[in-house]
Amino acid sequence: MAHKKAGGKTSQHVRPTGKRLGLKISQGQKVSPGMILVRQRGTAVKAGKGVKVGRDHTLFASSEGVTKFSQKYGKKYLSVVSK
Repeated sequence: MAHKKAGGKTSQHVRPTGKRLGLKISQGQKVSPGMILVRQRGTAVKAGKGVKVGRDHTLFASSEGVTKFSQKYGKKYLSVVSK
């Protein structure tokens, strides 16, 4: 019987933490200015009306209203529509 725990590469491997990317809201949700809507790498979702893009491609609300997803020419857009 082995009296020592395995010390190979697999036991030394450290997994990096996730970056918590993705949608932070869903369609029809109320948002206020400054709220983060999408965290992404690159612009997978484009900014529509009432939405601005941060320097790391994060989408955030620039006005108060309700979120709305749409597509135009195969590209996804996220807008904030006031009620």
